[in-house]
Amino acid sequence: MRFSIQRETLLKRLQHVVGVVERRQTLPVLANLLLVVDTEGVTLTGTDLEVEMCARTAADDLVAGETTVPARKLFDICRALPDGCKIKLERSGERVVVNAGRSRFTLATLPATEFPTIESIEVVERVALSEAALKEVMERTAFAMAQQDVRYYLNGMLLDLREHSLRCVATDGHRLAMAETRFESKVSAPRQVIVPRKGIGELQGLFEAGETAIELEFARNHLRVRRNDVTFTSKLIDGRFPDYEAVIPIGADKEVRVQRDELRASLQRAAILSNEKYRGVKLEVSPNRLRIVAHNPEQEEAVEEIEARTGVAELNVGFNVNYLLDALGALQSEEVLLCLRDGQSSCLLRKPDSDDTRHVVMPLRL
Repeated sequence: MRFSIQRETLLKRLQHVVGVVERRQTLPVLANLLLVVDTEGVTLTGTDLEVEMCARTAADDLVAGETTVPARKLFDICRALPDGCKIKLERSGERVVVNAGRSRFTLATLPATEFPTIESIEVVERVALSEAALKEVMERTAFAMAQQDVRYYLNGMLLDLREHSLRCVATDGHRLAMAETRFESKVSAPRQVIVPRKGIGELQGLFEAGETAIELEFARNHLRVRRNDVTFTSKLIDGRFPDYEAVIPIGADKEVRVQRDELRASLQRAAILSNEKYRGVKLEVSPNRLRIVAHNPEQEEAVEEIEARTGVAELNVGFNVNYLLDALGALQSEEVLLCLRDGQSSCLLRKPDSDDTRHVVMPLRL
């Protein structure tokens, strides 16, 4: 097995696949990358048994073969080499020799036959949409995913596939984020899948803000995403996601329209004196005014007041300020609409002229 390749080309492919490799592994081979060389080029594969990333690239001086090499070491070597150099990688017995200019590195290998790969999956639905659109809806919702929750189905993102649209939904039980994008093709049947948190993180690192066509392949137990010469495959979380539409408040007819940046800045200042544990702030709504109040156990107080377009006579409700800030950060618009019902109900945040992104924040008792 042998190939030669430009440093920048190999480094880009390594950056795609090395992220899925865990630093602590139960199986030694999982700390390695699978290298497969054929007459067309080189394929690099990394996996942690849940998520798999494959990247393919052209190369020179190809001699077919396969082996596995330490992922982090190869990545660190490639990153440390000077720009523009040519890297030659060749297997010699149970070692792989990496040559670049006057540098030479010898790496231990493990047999390719020990490397676990996800076999072919039975695809039941294919959807094509732009890379920018998928990147955007994931960024608008990923922050609301739970972390290590005992309700394992919350430790990921729901992809809700509909006739002409894809919804991304995430919740940790205290707040919910939903974003939707549309596509031209028609799906054969609606379906919902839950992609684990790590898989969503790897996809976000893979995507760029371009109009490249991305293909999503839905299988019974896997999701596969194809982008140019990179293929991502993830096992799905086997569980039932909550009925998220039931969480979106109905009858939240008390609307408060404010400048997004002004509200964010006011919340950030008020948060300085909020309770460090609960991070609570109170929103006090009155005609054409929104007042933000924060207290802490030291009897300190912060009060912010901003202009708001609202006819609400009087309404007070408390929220976790971090949840409000996360939602505002995901709503890329000059103005935002806060939809409220009463002092004990959730707040719905959305753009004034669009329903494609909705965020729900549960109230706090202050």
